[in-house]
Amino acid sequence: MQTNLRYWEYYNMTDTFTDLYEKSKEGKSFDRLYDIITSRENILLAFRTIKSNKGSKTEGTDGKTIEDIKSMKDEEIVNEVRRILKNYQPKKVRRVFIPKPNGDKRPLGIPSIIDRIIQQCFKQVLEPIAEAKFYNHSYGFRPLRSTHHAIARTQHLINRANLHYVVDIDIKGFFDNINHTRLIKQLWNIGIQDRQVLKIISKMLKAEIEGEGVPNKGTPQGGILSPLLSNIVLNDLDQWIAGQWENFKTEYKYAHNGKKIRAIKKTNLKEGYIVRYADDFKIMCRDWKTAQKWYHAVRLYLKDRLKLDISPEKSQIVNLRKRKSEFLGFTIWAEKKKKKHVAQTGVIDKKKQEIKQKYKEYVKRIRNSPTVQNVRLFNSFVLGVHNYFKKSTTVNIEFSRIAYALSKFTYNRLKQIGKYEIPKEPSEVYKKFYRNSYRTHKVAGIYLFPIADIKTSNNMNFSQELTPYTIEGRAKIHKGLKPDVAYEINRLMQFNIPDRTTEYMDNRISRYSMKNGKCEITGVFLPAELVHCHHYKPVSLGGTDEFRNLRILRKEIHMLIHATRQDTIQGLINYLQITDGQLKKINQYRKVCNLELIG
Repeated sequence: MQTNLRYWEYYNMTDTFTDLYEKSKEGKSFDRLYDIITSRENILLAFRTIKSNKGSKTEGTDGKTIEDIKSMKDEEIVNEVRRILKNYQPKKVRRVFIPKPNGDKRPLGIPSIIDRIIQQCFKQVLEPIAEAKFYNHSYGFRPLRSTHHAIARTQHLINRANLHYVVDIDIKGFFDNINHTRLIKQLWNIGIQDRQVLKIISKMLKAEIEGEGVPNKGTPQGGILSPLLSNIVLNDLDQWIAGQWENFKTEYKYAHNGKKIRAIKKTNLKEGYIVRYADDFKIMCRDWKTAQKWYHAVRLYLKDRLKLDISPEKSQIVNLRKRKSEFLGFTIWAEKKKKKHVAQTGVIDKKKQEIKQKYKEYVKRIRNSPTVQNVRLFNSFVLGVHNYFKKSTTVNIEFSRIAYALSKFTYNRLKQIGKYEIPKEPSEVYKKFYRNSYRTHKVAGIYLFPIADIKTSNNMNFSQELTPYTIEGRAKIHKGLKPDVAYEINRLMQFNIPDRTTEYMDNRISRYSMKNGKCEITGVFLPAELVHCHHYKPVSLGGTDEFRNLRILRKEIHMLIHATRQDTIQGLINYLQITDGQLKKINQYRKVCNLELIG
């Protein structure tokens, strides 16, 4: 998010997005959004955002990727987007299918690269308007929010509000069944009232899908704009449920919400709180009778208002004191401790089986080809799984059992190609995330991350003040948002740079870990795609791939260290807003490279 904020500032869009958010909060509508969407700054911001996205190298139906257009000059990109939008007709959407854990396949729609840039232009302008209208406790596909926040909110309602009955609703084929006419009305209702913009969105929704024809409903998963549109569809449900209890409007103005809740408990209103992540949601209730009322009320609302059906076999009411409910890969239940029931979370059986299956696939790959890259991919998998499930309250027990079930398989497959021992002199990454009390295999000079060694992490509620669309929210982001180093290391380990030594690749990740993901000149946290690893003493001058000779730098800083053209140097200094202290460090690096110092 901090990277996005820097992009906003560079293209002078921060104030525009803040203004849209604040006006939307005030209930104002917008009938002149097209000019903002097609502004030079917004188009270039969209281009920059898409270019830094890993998916930009995926081909659309026209066979083009970001590589085909990234060399275009700024004005060429701006003019091309404006030209296409004058008489917009999206290109066919490429249809691909990705496997789901249950063996089924999920359809993804991949627009052409230019259509992705156009959708990003729209998303950037529509998102602050929609964010101002969204319900506090929807967490999917929204800035700074995650699945862990949705789980934390559910735990909070169990622990603090003693709500032990949950209504689980499964919407049948949600993304494929969104009603286009209804969606356009919902966009209008939240204040997006520029007819030209709505007309173009309507065309995006009806973009022909390769091999399937023109859809009359649904938003294809894979589109840049689809997650935002899906949240707009279900925001009506969020607000309707909240309006029945949590945000119920009373004639008397209570000093605080607690007093209001105590008062409405004496009425016949249905007590219930929704927690939603995309199309996966729960309604937390106090008793079975209220839960039944909510089940039928929500089923009818989805059918009558949103034209969506539920899946009866997957929808149910669960008493969390007796049974477990499933949510976003976690199991949730209320366990009695002394005189109180406390929320507990685990890993769903289907996920555990999926983890075991994938684990075995990675081990087999190492057995057949014990290369550094295969070991690194295994470690990336383990770190990713740990990073997601470390918020579970029973994660130590769950993963000990998973490890035990896999122990013989692992030992038998790797005993001939790796040494099984307590790690001696492990890498910086290993020391950062794992203890030296577990025996593990060392293959190709790298220790495998032990699946059993997982540290529990407290799950915290989302702070509602955290938003990139207000001055206060941005200040909190800059000051208090802890970067997810484990997540970015996981991504780095998946990268494969040809013609680089094992020593370089390993030390690059270790250096990033030691520096907590921060650029060694600017001190700014770097997501994986912005990480460049610089040889302090160049290889051409006798420098090595040793840990002490590597430096973690932001991509553009690295470019500045090696730049020789004066216009490039000045452009990068302006773009990066280099301070005197930073310039001094850059010149120190340039001196070691035998390059002229920047005056």
